[in-house]
Amino acid sequence: MTENNHAVTAKHWLNHEARAVRFPLVTAIASGSINGGLLIAQAFLLAHLVDHTIFKHQSVASQLVPFAALLGVFLLRAICVYAGTRASMRAGLAIKVRTRAALLTHIHKLGPVWSMAREPGELANTVVDGVEALHNYYAQYLPQASLAVIVPLAILVVVFPIDWISGLILAGTAPLIPLFMVLLGKGAAALNQRQWSRLRRLSAHFLEVLAGLGTLKAFGAARAEVKLVEKLSEAYRKSTMNVLRIAFLSSFALEFLATVSIAMVAVLVGFRLLWGEVPFSAGLTALLLAPEFYLPLRNLGNAYHARLGAVAAAEQIAAILATPVPAWAGTRRFRPGAAFTLEFECVSFSYATGPPVLRRISFEIPAGNHIAIIGPSGAGKSTLLYLLLGFVQPAEGRILVDGQALETLSLADWRRDIAWVPQRTHLFAGTIAQNIALGAPGAGRAAIIAAAEQAHADEFIAALPRDYDTPVGEDGAGLSGGEIQRIALARAFLRDAPLVVLDEPSASLDMASEAAVGAALKTLARGRTIVTVAHRLHTVRQANRIVMLEAGRIVAMGTHNTLVGHEGPYRRLLDAAPALVDPA
Repeated sequence: MTENNHAVTAKHWLNHEARAVRFPLVTAIASGSINGGLLIAQAFLLAHLVDHTIFKHQSVASQLVPFAALLGVFLLRAICVYAGTRASMRAGLAIKVRTRAALLTHIHKLGPVWSMAREPGELANTVVDGVEALHNYYAQYLPQASLAVIVPLAILVVVFPIDWISGLILAGTAPLIPLFMVLLGKGAAALNQRQWSRLRRLSAHFLEVLAGLGTLKAFGAARAEVKLVEKLSEAYRKSTMNVLRIAFLSSFALEFLATVSIAMVAVLVGFRLLWGEVPFSAGLTALLLAPEFYLPLRNLGNAYHARLGAVAAAEQIAAILATPVPAWAGTRRFRPGAAFTLEFECVSFSYATGPPVLRRISFEIPAGNHIAIIGPSGAGKSTLLYLLLGFVQPAEGRILVDGQALETLSLADWRRDIAWVPQRTHLFAGTIAQNIALGAPGAGRAAIIAAAEQAHADEFIAALPRDYDTPVGEDGAGLSGGEIQRIALARAFLRDAPLVVLDEPSASLDMASEAAVGAALKTLARGRTIVTVAHRLHTVRQANRIVMLEAGRIVAMGTHNTLVGHEGPYRRLLDAAPALVDPA
C-alpha cells in the first residue's frame, strides 16, 4: 500500500470514529455557533453604547437596558465557551478510551504470535503516544473546522448590509488563510510522517536496550548502545525542530495575513468616518467584528497541525485494527474435568513468510501422561505449543482431543482446560494473592493458600512483611526468579486444569529454587496430562515419552532410556547441547 493510500485509510478511519462521539462534537459546534451569534450581538451593543453615550451625549441612565443586555451577553458567552470546551474535551477523551480499549482487545485477539513478530516499543508507542495524538484532532480540529465556516459566514451576512466595503475586504482575504494553511501543511505532513516513524524506531530500540541492559553490561556492549540511542535521539530532535519550524512559519503567515486584513478594514473605516461616508455605529461594528472574523480561521490553522499528527498516528492504529484476527469457528463445549488424550495427525504449519515450521507431525499423548518436547533452536517446539494453545491453527492435518477435532471446540472453553506455565513468568503490579489468582479470579483465600502450599511457595510468602497481601512490582520486582516461578506454579494448581503446558519453568534457576520447583511439578503432574518443552535432562527423564523435533520433523521418539543407549539424533543432541545436562 502506498503512502497516499495509507493517508486515505487513516482519514477514513478518523472520520468513521467521529460518529462515535457525534453528540459531544455537535454540542461543541452548537456552543461555538451560539457564541458566534452572541459575539455579533456584543459588537452591536458596544457600538451602540459608545455611539450614544460619547458622540450623542446621552446619559448612562438612559442606556441601562443595552448595558444589562451587554452583561447578559457576556454571561451567555462564558457559558457557551465552557459548554463547548467541556464537550470537545469529552469527545477527545471518549475517543482515547474507545481507541485504546479497541487496540488492546484486538492485539489480545491477534495473540502472542502476531505480537512477537512486532517490535514491542512500536506497539507501546502506538497504544500510548499514538492514541494521545488523536485527542486534539477531535477536541480542537473537528469543532474548529465547522466553526471556521459558520462564524465567518454569519459575520459576513451582518457586515455586508451595514458596510459593504469592509464586507468585500473580509470576503476577499478570507480564502488566503486556508490556502496558505494547505500549502504549508503539505510540507508539514511529510515531516510529521517521518517524525512519527523515527519516534517508533526510537521507542522500539530504547525498550529493547532497557530489557537487555543487564546482558549488555555483562558483555561490555552498553557504551555502544548508548551511542546508538544518542544518535537516534539526535535524529528525532532534528525532525522535531523541522516540524516546529514549519509550524511557526505557518502560524506567522496566518497571523500576518489576518493582521494586514484587519488593518485594511481599520484604515478604510477610519477614512470613511472622517469623510462622513459611513455612520459611526456601523463603522465601529464592522471594526469590532473584523478580528473575530479571522479568529476561527486562525484557530483552524493552529489546529491543523493536530490533524497532521492524528493522521500519522491513525495510519498505525488503523493498520493494527484492520489486521484480521485468526479465525476460530469452533463452538462445541468440551468439559471433561479429567485428563484427556491428545493426538496430532499429520500436522503442518508455516508462518506468513518463510518455509514450513512443522512438517506432517504425528504423535499421541495418552491421558495422564507426561510428554517432553525437545530439539535444537528453530526445530518448531514453540510452534507446537502455540497450536495446542489455539494461538494458530494447522495449515494441514488436525489435532484431536479425545477424538474431537480441536478446531470444532469453543476456544474460550478449550483454554479453560489448560494451565500454562512459561519459562519466564510475568507478575503484575499487585499483591501476591492477586497474582496467584490471576487465572481463577473468583478463588477464595483458602484455595489460594492451598495452591501456594502445593507449589512450595508458602514458605517464602509467610516470611514476607504482609504474607499474601504483600505488594509486588511490575514483572515481579522484589522477588527472585525461583519465587516468581513458584507463584506461576501456584497459579496452575489453583486453576486445576486437566492439561498443563510447560516451557521448562525450572530453567535459569539456582539449585535450591530448581529443587523446590521440581518437587512442585511432580505434584502438579498427578492425574493430569503434561506437555513440556524441555531444556534440562532431569525434566526429560521424568517424562513418559520424549518427542524430538529437528527442522520441523519428528526425528526420534521414546523414553530417555530407550533413546540414550544408541547413536542417533537424541544422543548427538545430548553431546552437543550443554543445556541438556544435569545442573549438578
